[in-house]
Amino acid sequence: MKAKTITRLLDCGVIAVIRADNVEDAEKLADSCIKGGIVGLEVTFTVPGANDVIKTLAGKKDHSFIVGAGTVLDEATARLAILNGAEFIVSPSFDKGVAELCNLYQIPYMAGCFTITEMITAIKAGVDVIKVFPGSLASPSYFKAVHGPLPYANLMPTGGVSIENAKEWILNGAVAIGTGGDLTSPAKNGDYDEVQRRAAAFVREVKEAREGR
Repeated sequence: MKAKTITRLLDCGVIAVIRADNVEDAEKLADSCIKGGIVGLEVTFTVPGANDVIKTLAGKKDHSFIVGAGTVLDEATARLAILNGAEFIVSPSFDKGVAELCNLYQIPYMAGCFTITEMITAIKAGVDVIKVFPGSLASPSYFKAVHGPLPYANLMPTGGVSIENAKEWILNGAVAIGTGGDLTSPAKNGDYDEVQRRAAAFVREVKEAREGR
């Protein structure tokens, strides 16, 4: 199950970071991203009632998307998310306890790292995808440099990823991209159709970059 989840997430190549002020808005954002073709939905624990959003989305039994939990800082939160249906866990940093828990439940863990030392520590603990965060402080060329000593590292930038630079990240070795504000900001004005359009654009940019490599 774990391998299948990772394969589906990386095949799409875009993880939508879902942040909202309430459950209703979070669900609307998720629906717009799904309609745009994004498979991975990272519902962050900064969303009030995040567990309710995860449980609701997971309960839809819609196999076109995979719901996960983001901003997971400790084992207790990770376990709560998993029990409510989260199929992958994302953290802004690496936590050994979370890594062990995810390994126990066979749930993919995307841990936030920035330096080579942090990445090696995470990989040793069984982390499946390295979330390079904040991506705005790195660059696509940084990924190319990291793959010199760590060619097998699965790197995904989050923060600073836009439709305009999505291709560049993929061309420099990113296995996927994580995007939040650049994708979901139109929702602040109630424009969920634009969120769907941007979701489709992100998916298209990743696909075209892979075909052009």
